[in-house]
Amino acid sequence: MTLMSTCSAARLLGLTSIWALAWVACNNNPYPPTEAGEKVLYSSFREAPRSLDPAVAYDTGAHAITGSVYDTLLEYHYLKRPYELIPGLATDLPTQRPGQAGYTVYGFSLRPGMVYENDPAFSLGMPGRMTREIVSADVAFELCRLADPAVNSPVVEPFSNIQGFQEFGQALTQRREEDLAFSNLPVHEQYAALGGIEGVKSVGDHGLEVSVRSDYPQIQYWFAMPFTSPVPWEAIAFYDGEEGRPRFADHPIASGPYRLQHYDRQSRMVLEANPNWYGAVHPEWAAPGAVYPSQGAPGDLEAGLLAPEWAGKPLPFIDRVEFRREKEAIPYFNKFLQGYYDAAGVIKESFDQVIDEGGLSADMEEMGIRLEKGVEPTIFYIGFNLDDDTVGRPGGERARRLRQAMSLVIDSEEYTRIFTNGRGIPAQSPLPPGLFGYDEAYANPYRSVDLERARELMVEADYPQGIDPNTGKPLTLSFDTYDTSAQGLLQYRFFTDAWRQLGIDVKVEATNYNQFQEKVRNGAYQIFMWGWVADYPDPENFLFLLWSDLARSKSGGPNTANFMNDRFDDLYLSMKSRPNGAEREAEIKEMREILEVERPWIELFHREDYALFQGWLENVKPFGMSFPMTKYRDLDPAERTSLRKDWNRPVVWPIWVGLVLLIALIVPGVMTFMRERQ
Repeated sequence: MTLMSTCSAARLLGLTSIWALAWVACNNNPYPPTEAGEKVLYSSFREAPRSLDPAVAYDTGAHAITGSVYDTLLEYHYLKRPYELIPGLATDLPTQRPGQAGYTVYGFSLRPGMVYENDPAFSLGMPGRMTREIVSADVAFELCRLADPAVNSPVVEPFSNIQGFQEFGQALTQRREEDLAFSNLPVHEQYAALGGIEGVKSVGDHGLEVSVRSDYPQIQYWFAMPFTSPVPWEAIAFYDGEEGRPRFADHPIASGPYRLQHYDRQSRMVLEANPNWYGAVHPEWAAPGAVYPSQGAPGDLEAGLLAPEWAGKPLPFIDRVEFRREKEAIPYFNKFLQGYYDAAGVIKESFDQVIDEGGLSADMEEMGIRLEKGVEPTIFYIGFNLDDDTVGRPGGERARRLRQAMSLVIDSEEYTRIFTNGRGIPAQSPLPPGLFGYDEAYANPYRSVDLERARELMVEADYPQGIDPNTGKPLTLSFDTYDTSAQGLLQYRFFTDAWRQLGIDVKVEATNYNQFQEKVRNGAYQIFMWGWVADYPDPENFLFLLWSDLARSKSGGPNTANFMNDRFDDLYLSMKSRPNGAEREAEIKEMREILEVERPWIELFHREDYALFQGWLENVKPFGMSFPMTKYRDLDPAERTSLRKDWNRPVVWPIWVGLVLLIALIVPGVMTFMRERQ
């Protein structure tokens, strides 16, 4: 063969290879084709969880894992609003009886026969053993871990309401400092040597009694969080980071519906259905937390959330959950539009293309994508420092009228339209929707814009047209913030422009966070903006922000407005310890009326989450709080596969153009080769 024919053959081989690669590249599916028919939920994460230790993990990213892997004694009904607790690992809601003076004893009964996922850690208790029963001592052990200063749990404060909780932690520290041999013992032996927490008792293998201050019934909500999940002592002893073993913070042992099958913090995390979960092993129990609900909130039936193919059926429906790391929002959202993720938030770069007048755009609806809105248990507000001479208590009725006037010119709806893309419900009181005591019909008379009435109040406050009679000049106030960004300053200008309509000159004083906190500690502030996200869905977790015992100037607490009102305090303490009912509702209403007049806050909005879901995902109801509800959802893999093909049809015309060019290059070579052979 001549040099020319050799070059032609090489050229043919090279171009053929390029063509083949181009054809393969048309398939951009990031998942193996074998998964096409499987019930796998595809999600993402941006930053890896810092820890999966349930005693420590307190961020949303970690909770996406721990909330599915660790089961709890109690949990929330998936559909009902206001939120309602139901039994989880416990057979029923806790019993209550009087304990020692000032304490109530909560009694839990665990379901017999529940076991952990298989794990080699259990060989510590018995060689060759791979699992064991979940017992009440495992919950008591976890409560000891919360009290242990070495664990550094972020929830020590609420659990300090347990009798002897703080004393146990103090005794641990002292004994470790004084006794080296004690400090070298495994932690479960240390806890046992001290006798555990005084107010936490295991009764047999399945009974647990917890003695809690009687004025803190909200402790029950904490038993619906992974902080109180049963943790086997073997897990802490075995997963110590030694001899190639991971740390317990990276290796949870599942008691819940899913187990952690793969954990690569930099790229991929995978959950798979836990075959040892009590709901899978004992579907005949039909336990409340192990079957899809048959009852819900008004509108759930019409929304298809109580369809017979799911109601009362064993959970979970989805077999596996795969989280892939996506550092940037735009590529992640594009993959969602291609069908490679099953859910997504609405990114700001695409908000106007996705959302049209509060609903989905026509393009999104045509794809079968659904928009679900959920109000989060939050409150964002402008606060007044009621210790201040001008805007606070020392100013008496004059200052009260001033606060009322300033409240009447802040348009929350316009604020959310401009700064949050409309994602927020204008707040009328501290309580958000979904909580007991929230009244949808209530309209705060000082939270509807009324410039005329506001100007009348300014006259009544002896600030006609905003003029301070003491100086003959416009009243000057300060608005303190630690947000020095351009976006932040635009938000504050929205407020100051509104107050300027009353003749008030409010100057924004933006500093760094440390300087801002120093000013707050010293009481050197007048107006501020703050927000709160609930730990649990109870009105106490919002109204405590205005309890005088927690005033910032009094105790350094979260009552930054320094609001102090004797009647409000009495109502708060009574309401706090009451069960939901007519009496509690009446007390909340009276507290709301006090806040309405006193105006320690200008309530702005409750944050609203917009989430997009693919049409093949079923049983989707926004929960509001950061609890993963994956076990209740279902999906249709066949529909997903079909739509992915439609949305990702390969663009083949470049290949055909390349083929024509290839032929054009091959033909001369073939003709030359034939001539040479002749």
